[in-house]
Amino acid sequence: MTQKVCLVTGGGRGIGAAVAREMHAQGYSLVLMSPSESCETLAAELGGVARRGVAQNPDDLAGIVDLAMKTHGRIDAVLNHTGHPPKGDLLEITDENWDLANDMIVKSVVRMARLVTPIMEAQGGGAIVNVTTYAAFEPSPWFPASCVYRAGVSSFTKLYADRYGPKNIRMNCLMPGFTDSLDVGKFADLTALKRIARVEEQAKAAAFLLTDASSYITGQSLRVDGGLTRHV
Repeated sequence: MTQKVCLVTGGGRGIGAAVAREMHAQGYSLVLMSPSESCETLAAELGGVARRGVAQNPDDLAGIVDLAMKTHGRIDAVLNHTGHPPKGDLLEITDENWDLANDMIVKSVVRMARLVTPIMEAQGGGAIVNVTTYAAFEPSPWFPASCVYRAGVSSFTKLYADRYGPKNIRMNCLMPGFTDSLDVGKFADLTALKRIARVEEQAKAAAFLLTDASSYITGQSLRVDGGLTRHV
């Protein structure tokens, strides 16, 4: 039986690293990318391969896909996970920072889709998950640029699902709430569960969407926020 392959951007720490560990536990070979050596360290631990890079750089995206194909000859699952764009008051964010947010969040997803879709078509299918935010549909003034562009990713995801569903390629979004990869414990009481998420919980939800466990789910945005947005 051919071993499936999962490519993870932002796979050196936090949610990305937790997803890598979960997919490894489910039998996937790993191809990891992150800006630092953390992806290389984790890949070595889990028997995978890695390449340093950032999601907003098209050459880095092409490089990690090329590494996956040279190493394994296939890509079955992709987690698109990026960093956080610059914050600021709504009208004080510069044009340059709006552009950076677009490159990090929207263009990285579109570029990755261009790269891996022909591969998945040739294989007969695949799954892509885009990590967005609970605030994509209910925007927060704490991080306006992220909210605007991550909502755009949800729209792209629906369009992609329509276009490539007949090819058995699924695309969904994971919308995390406050998670312990960041210092956000002060927001715990805002959730119905009165605690923030563990990265392992986000990883299990992502793995559900990346594997055949969700084989009839596409074009969706799954909120994993502990009930933070339960009344909206």
